[in-house]
Amino acid sequence: MQENVIELRNINKAYDDDIILDDFNLKVRRNEFLTLLGPSGCGKTTTLKIMGGFENPDSGKVIFEGKDITNLEPYERKLNTVFQKYALFPHLNVFDNIAFGLKIKKVNNADISKRVKEALRLVSLKNFENRSIESLSGGQQQRVAIARAIVNEPEVILLDEPLGALDLKLRQVMQVELKKIQQSLGITFVFVTHDQEEALSMSDTIVVMNNGKIQQIGTPMDVYNEPKNAFVADFIGESNIVKGIMHEDYQVEFLGHVFKCVDKGFKKDEVVDIVVRPEDVDLTSSEAMLKGVVKSEVFKGVHYEMIVDVDGFKMIVQSTINKEIGSTVGINIQPDLIHVMKVGVKD
Repeated sequence: MQENVIELRNINKAYDDDIILDDFNLKVRRNEFLTLLGPSGCGKTTTLKIMGGFENPDSGKVIFEGKDITNLEPYERKLNTVFQKYALFPHLNVFDNIAFGLKIKKVNNADISKRVKEALRLVSLKNFENRSIESLSGGQQQRVAIARAIVNEPEVILLDEPLGALDLKLRQVMQVELKKIQQSLGITFVFVTHDQEEALSMSDTIVVMNNGKIQQIGTPMDVYNEPKNAFVADFIGESNIVKGIMHEDYQVEFLGHVFKCVDKGFKKDEVVDIVVRPEDVDLTSSEAMLKGVVKSEVFKGVHYEMIVDVDGFKMIVQSTINKEIGSTVGINIQPDLIHVMKVGVKD
């Protein structure tokens, strides 16, 4: 079992009357890639800044390797931060940018040279030592920022939306590269993003946040396939969320049909939220559980995305089968693709 490297205990943070973090508790395990995911203003960047020492909590503690570091300055912590704006020095070349922190610590020149070259190798920028910062692409600058962080040999690297300034293709390449770097270093990455695809593709653990609170913690597969509430289901990918009635274990009614499902433990005839992912809706022209009318259709490359009106509910459907607008279609949903949740407020 992995030990915890960072713990946030009962953290509260507010600006005037605006509550940013509300009795916030989180444990980060050693050597994991943990992502804080949520919409703008949910508190994820503030959480990262409190870990790094750039913000002080109003109350609560930051524990690092069992010791209280709440009042330590950023430079006193065994953490390094990579910001969205990489904060590289334009008047210094690549080598001197990466070596800057080591020189401040008065590391000897031979060790600096060795460590900078190794950091450049890890971020695939071998032989870039003498390049000027302004001659580098956005992706190369991002790698320099990461190299500058890892050269100090921190226990944890904090990354605040570091891919946000890159174009889509480069962002996708860097997602793969970041995961490879983290695995090769064997250290903890705490990554902040509002991009669900980034979180799903890179993370060992995703912490979904909203309004200063944690909505769900789990693996990418957990939060996608087993969302804890309507907010998570709606925020992680596209979802059809509809009210239903859980008549008994393994039997739920929604949209006028009683479905078999794999959920249990609800009260008899309890009102519930139902989540069905668009890709889990099976269109058929034969016997069907539901019927609907296709209202719109868009070709997305690998599938068609349709809006199907089922008794007034606009269901999103993703299918490789093309159906004409105005046509009536049958809909089937398998029991294990129906996810039943307790009714909760979607903030």
